[in-house]
Amino acid sequence: MTFEQITDEALNLDIEARAELAHRLLVSLDEPSESEVEKLWLEEIRRRVQDYRDAKVETIPADEVFRRLFEEIA
Repeated sequence: MTFEQITDEALNLDIEARAELAHRLLVSLDEPSESEVEKLWLEEIRRRVQDYRDAKVETIPADEVFRRLFEEIA
């Protein structure tokens, strides 16, 4: 079924059914699927790696990170 066919079918529903469909579609935008979340994380990882390679971010050695952390919690 094409997008146009689905749209036509949806528009032929009664008002209550269209409202329920609209509600479900809107809620689905707030709850990405597992594959969508994975895709978003992969894009974020690629962006961060590229920023690192392009020297757009400051790197901090792990021992410095842990030193600062222990100072914060002490």
